[in-house]
Amino acid sequence: MSIIQKLPFEWLVGLRYTRAGKGSGSGSGSGFISFISLISVAGIALGVAALIIVLSVMNGFQKQVTDRMLSVLAHIEVFDARGDMPQWREAAKEALRNPAVLGAAPFVQSEALLQQQSGAMRPAVIRGILPDAERSVSDMANTMRQGRLDSLAPGSFNIVLGYALAGALNLQVGDKVTMLLAQAQATPAGLLPRMRTFTVSGIFEAGHAEFDAGLAFISLEDAQRMERLAAPAGLRLRIQDMHQAPQVAAALKKSMSGDLVMRDWSKLNAVWFGAVQTEKKMMFIILTLIVTVAAFNLVSTLVMTVTDKQADIAILRTLGASPRSIMKIFVVQGAVAGLLGTALGVGGGVLVALNIDVIVPFIEQLLGVQFLSKDIYQFTAVPSDLRWPDVVRIGVVAVLLAFAATLYPSWSASRVKPAEALRYE
Repeated sequence: MSIIQKLPFEWLVGLRYTRAGKGSGSGSGSGFISFISLISVAGIALGVAALIIVLSVMNGFQKQVTDRMLSVLAHIEVFDARGDMPQWREAAKEALRNPAVLGAAPFVQSEALLQQQSGAMRPAVIRGILPDAERSVSDMANTMRQGRLDSLAPGSFNIVLGYALAGALNLQVGDKVTMLLAQAQATPAGLLPRMRTFTVSGIFEAGHAEFDAGLAFISLEDAQRMERLAAPAGLRLRIQDMHQAPQVAAALKKSMSGDLVMRDWSKLNAVWFGAVQTEKKMMFIILTLIVTVAAFNLVSTLVMTVTDKQADIAILRTLGASPRSIMKIFVVQGAVAGLLGTALGVGGGVLVALNIDVIVPFIEQLLGVQFLSKDIYQFTAVPSDLRWPDVVRIGVVAVLLAFAATLYPSWSASRVKPAEALRYE
């Protein structure tokens, strides 16, 4: 005997109803399932596939933006609660003892106004760095469009600007720009902002609008002079897995000496990442409605099947089948449709998400359009980052919705009274 023949009779009848078309009879070759049931399966499959594809693309965009942000930002920033950090070298050695930490570099950061000779002004975040140490915590050296990061030598008063910031001030490599700090200094003429002329020695493009339009780099020593600091303001750290930054920061706070303050990259950009997570949750809820609609279609399919099979239900009841058994029959029928739709949706969604870098260019070439403009997004290829926990979650939700859709029709079938059902047969 086959495995199917060994199943309980509720499963056998439920699978038989699934295979047969409406009023087709058991020997019909009308197809694997009826047209209405096919629509239900297709609806669930499309909903599941859409959820997987959309969330994968959203994850891809988030990963692209995060990678570009972390080409400039450090994974963890360490500060001394008492002020600057004269013992930064010892602190860096302590941090590097943690196997998760790959690099450490000192920095000074302040806000200033940059003024071009013609009078144009733009606000900017000024970060003082050591170029050699900076390579261990960020990819800034690889983002240079003009000049070199090594040009930020101590005492040179050179500055490296984001390309959008340089464009707004109409500056090129070799031009002069005046930096004005908010801290005032006393002069015979009164309180005036501290200022210093810098030479543009490089232009970078991080690929993130916020940094390209509002960030500049100078030598660590020059930054300390401008801020009148005796030591760097803190340390920037890079770790192996950026997603473990909060845990690594907590471990470093316990293992490193001194009264230190830790900030990981997710806290530095809490508003942006909070907005992205909220958007993903809302998109998941909205797209789940597609699966819910397909589940309602499954309800209508089962209700029609129950109405059509009332005579069969009555005969089963007279042969001794309990209401519970009748209910199981239609639960099996709906569950099979739900599982089949979910399986097809997961397979199709995963296939598209993994090959979206091939599919989207083909569609763009076929239609003669470009979905992403490089002027806006800094990249033209639609990114995709398939995450298996998302796939599992979507599959589970789809199966649960399909199962829930079977409950009312199955309960309705179990309430059929044999005498009334057979009265007009």
